[in-house]
Amino acid sequence: MFLAWISRIFSQIVTVSWFNLRNVKERIGASAAAVVGVAGVVLVFIGVLSIAVGFRNTMASTGDPEDVIVMRSGATAEMMSGLSHEDTRIIADGPGVVRNAQGPVASAELFVIVDVPKRSIGTVANVPLRGVSQAGVDVRGGFELVEGRMFESGRNEVIVGEGALAEFAGLEVGSENRWGDNIWTVVGIFTTGGTVEESEIWCDAKVLQPAYRRGNSYQSVHLRLESADAFTTFKDALTTDPRLNVMVERKAEWYASQSGLLSTLIIALGVVIGVLMGFGAVFGALNTMYTAISARTREIATLRALGFGAFPVVVSVLVESLLLATLGGVVGAAVAYLSFNGMHAATLNWESFSQVTFAFAVTTPLMVGGLIYALMMGFVGGFFPAIRAARMPVASALREL
Repeated sequence: MFLAWISRIFSQIVTVSWFNLRNVKERIGASAAAVVGVAGVVLVFIGVLSIAVGFRNTMASTGDPEDVIVMRSGATAEMMSGLSHEDTRIIADGPGVVRNAQGPVASAELFVIVDVPKRSIGTVANVPLRGVSQAGVDVRGGFELVEGRMFESGRNEVIVGEGALAEFAGLEVGSENRWGDNIWTVVGIFTTGGTVEESEIWCDAKVLQPAYRRGNSYQSVHLRLESADAFTTFKDALTTDPRLNVMVERKAEWYASQSGLLSTLIIALGVVIGVLMGFGAVFGALNTMYTAISARTREIATLRALGFGAFPVVVSVLVESLLLATLGGVVGAAVAYLSFNGMHAATLNWESFSQVTFAFAVTTPLMVGGLIYALMMGFVGGFFPAIRAARMPVASALREL
């Protein structure tokens, strides 16, 4: 008996829903408006969140498990750190550090901020100028020169990351810029596989020191360990050494932590914008479904008089609303992917007060999230009209026949 009742209800739902969907073409204008409204919300929602995802991916992709960064204890950014030459020598001689013919694969580095104009709007931006040691390339596995040559030790020469070249003006090979007390010549362009270091300009640390009157000091040591398992031994050796006052972090984890504040703010902004725009889309869906029900008053009354229950009517209205929302969600997600995925931009990293170039990332989870949000808007937009349709007095509606 129960199965027969379920079968009858399901049959009614299918019949009424199919009947409703066949008549969508008669109200194509209102339906299209609802689809466009939902698509617009999903487009903006995914577009804003893709900024946070792309920025976080860029920061988190910097460094392998064997790559380590060492700074002064308590430093929240490389700019806030300070290490003496003796400190860097002790760090480089730590247990587990990879060694080659030139010695430990460890680069004592400086990090300063220089003013470079943006290409798009012409304003001046804070761009990192990093002084690296001889092993600076060896500690970065993804490094590759794509144009020009490497800077020569002892000369006022720099190489520029692809990300920085794309976003900032005056960094082409052969161009000259005055930073600090020196005039620097760009001699090469490099890539590091899409990491945050492509936002930087590199030079010889020994030349950068006098240009900014840093004496023989550094701010960090970037190094490579023999294996990821050597990290704990290396960290314990340095943090317990009475000659040092340092913090030791895996490079990937350090840069990922640097993205936290900005990512959180962007995600919060995206949610707020999405919710506010979602209200507009819900009202559009409500208007569409109420209009559809008003146009089908006699049809619904006739179905009810023929024995169709209130529940199948409710479900049929919700099915129509959810299908329109799904279509809008799919359109919005597709347009977001085609418009934003891979698009390059630069933003200020508030942890280091310097510009970071990154690519928007419209990921599968982000598109799925946008589609779920579209379905939520469709459900809310169809629920109240569905209840109204189910409660419609059959006798009153039939008088309109």
